[in-house]
Amino acid sequence: MREERRDVAQIDYYFSTISPFTYLAGTRLEDIAARHGATITYKPVDIVALFARTGGTGLADRHESRKAYRLQELRRQAAKTGMPINLRPMFFPANAAPSAYAIIAAQAAVAKGGAGDLGALVHGVLRACWAEERNIAEDEVVTDLLKAYGFDPGLAFSGMLMGAETYARNLEDAVAAGVFGSPFYVLDDGERFWGQDRLEDLDLHLAGKL
Repeated sequence: MREERRDVAQIDYYFSTISPFTYLAGTRLEDIAARHGATITYKPVDIVALFARTGGTGLADRHESRKAYRLQELRRQAAKTGMPINLRPMFFPANAAPSAYAIIAAQAAVAKGGAGDLGALVHGVLRACWAEERNIAEDEVVTDLLKAYGFDPGLAFSGMLMGAETYARNLEDAVAAGVFGSPFYVLDDGERFWGQDRLEDLDLHLAGKL
């Protein structure tokens, strides 16, 4: 059995802001990190580009049997977590870039000592898409979400250049780290966990039990 880590674990959190399985993760990652004193770096990625780089297939191009199974699995996982979900949201697939840029800008603001709840913002963006029928590609929605979670709504505009550059770099980092889906959690000890249904394993690993 592994011993529980004594150093501060670092988790690189790769995700798409239009991923339903990332939505179903809720804020469990934040709870796990807080329990173990771990830090999280949020790294939104272009999931379509990631699939293309790592052998995946975009939803539109998948076989009908895979599409049908995805809907069943989303329904079951939502029931297990007790979270509402619209399996066919009005604004999907939306352009994920504006919300990703805003999250990147918000993370940079927090790093400089700014206020705001980054984990709640990430979940709020996902919930807007998958439970609230909001278009997260629209500036009005993104600025409203930033404000709701304690950030300057102007970050949606002032952080666009940095957001675009970081978004592209996150994709390269993801490929290099062995990431191929969303959500994906990469620890600084090399352990990787794919999917919201592997958060319990991540928790056990940080506790030295897995």
